[in-house]
Amino acid sequence: MQTEHTAELNLLWGTLILEELARLGVKHVCMAPGSRSTPLTLAAAKQTNLCQHLHFDERGLGFMALGLAKASAAPVAIITTSGTAVANLYPAIIEAWLTQVPLIVLSGDRPPELIDCGANQAITQPAIFAQYAKPLNLPTPDLNISPAALLSSIDDAVSNQSQPVHINCMYREPLYPAQPQADFSQYLKPVAQWQQDRTPYIQYATHTASQLPTADALARFVHGKGVIIAATLPPEHNPEQLIALSIKLGWPILTDAQSQLRQSSAAIGNIDQLLLHPKSQAILAQAEKVLVFGGRILSKRLISYLNEKPWKDYWQILPQQQRLDPSHKSKQQWIAKADTFSQLPWPRSSEAQWALALTQHNAALETLFQQQIDHADFGEAQAIRAIAQRQTAAQQLFIGNSLPVRLFDMYAPITADYANVFTNRGASGIDGLLATASGVAIADKKPTTLIIGDISQLHDLNSLAIARTVTSPFVIVILNNDGGNIFNLLPVPNEQLRTDYYRLSHGLEFGFGAAMFGLAYNQVDNLEDFIESYEYAMTYAGPSVIEVSVAQHQASDQIAAIATWVKQS
Repeated sequence: MQTEHTAELNLLWGTLILEELARLGVKHVCMAPGSRSTPLTLAAAKQTNLCQHLHFDERGLGFMALGLAKASAAPVAIITTSGTAVANLYPAIIEAWLTQVPLIVLSGDRPPELIDCGANQAITQPAIFAQYAKPLNLPTPDLNISPAALLSSIDDAVSNQSQPVHINCMYREPLYPAQPQADFSQYLKPVAQWQQDRTPYIQYATHTASQLPTADALARFVHGKGVIIAATLPPEHNPEQLIALSIKLGWPILTDAQSQLRQSSAAIGNIDQLLLHPKSQAILAQAEKVLVFGGRILSKRLISYLNEKPWKDYWQILPQQQRLDPSHKSKQQWIAKADTFSQLPWPRSSEAQWALALTQHNAALETLFQQQIDHADFGEAQAIRAIAQRQTAAQQLFIGNSLPVRLFDMYAPITADYANVFTNRGASGIDGLLATASGVAIADKKPTTLIIGDISQLHDLNSLAIARTVTSPFVIVILNNDGGNIFNLLPVPNEQLRTDYYRLSHGLEFGFGAAMFGLAYNQVDNLEDFIESYEYAMTYAGPSVIEVSVAQHQASDQIAAIATWVKQS
């Protein structure tokens, strides 16, 4: 029966896998065309509990899945065929592993007899992602292997995972089932009850934190002057909980661009600039205790501040145990969600008002800062500030790597309202940013803005095909300074080397690229036109591109000028 009904058995296994993934919380499946993955594709096509997304480029597909998983806070499945199709997922899998995002790769594969013998499109796929994904290597479908064994293998690999899983699925031909279908009722008897239920075959208890500080430990910790640092936190985190803790303790919150608090008026958002100012440095030097929520801090000055201080107590709160401190400071790491930890029975600090001067100084500096930037020539910082000022809690903001995220961290204004912020700051690559942002926009259909550099956009040009499927307002703001001008900020030995080997001027514009994919497009070179174009684009139901054209040295010259002004103010 197995030889005669190989295609049907392949499809049955694919159906069992996809059904179990849906029961394990998967809501989206991203697929690229391919023949060897046919049993998975056909199973996904008939699965009513999964939203299906298709794209021809596996690298973009992987990053779209990453964005969907970030925004939906749920695992996302990816289906690819065999060979280099799987390898094209590698950048997205690395980013997901570093940032604890649960992607589930389902790769079609050749059977063992066709590996390492010159067969077409056959590579060694087991362990292809090395440490970056938990592997599950399935055998070819076989009637001698119980469906219960298949389901329990899926449950064990996927349950409670916050990082990628790679399920490699070997299939023999034929791959396309014929009619009529085979009768597998006897084969499925061991899982008859599962077929009637809607729960996973094996249900694992959710991992929970095993220990939290006692009331006495909290009282000892808050005795003295301290600061709270909001590092990278997920969008589902409630920032009001950290603000309430800050008010109760009287300790200031120093925020990272990825903290969901960078623009809050209740937090210290200009920390990168404040740490340049002698008065701010003197105030912050008094802190003895530090409470860090999250990890992966963007600002080098804030990283240096954490590293150089001889802290009496250093607590870090993370949702999973991770080594997220390049300074290797001695600390107490607590495993808990930020919301849970901030709502513990904290007593009031004995130094409740010590940092009031810092808060007041931050507000005064923001006022002067706004005047300084807003009266400067139009450039990338002005565009980013204009975007940030127009965000609301109903919107989403995805900030690209390299120069855009640094400019946001340095120059985003303090506002009364702010959007959920997304980044890809695990490996911090410039590939796949548009695809990830498209996934974020698709997941919840909220108005979304992507700020991306020109080189990053050239890397991900294919993903304009994903962007055009977005039905909610999706504004792609491309900061085109004609090359990788973040290298203007780095100590390259001389200008000729910088120009020839680092900046790589391209002389390209994105109008024809937008036209190729049928996207609305506008190019601007002044603040008034940018604001008008952006505000209109945010009312447009679908994707649009705004290209901001600026000189190569505009951003780096402005950063240097503002840094000098802050030190002297």
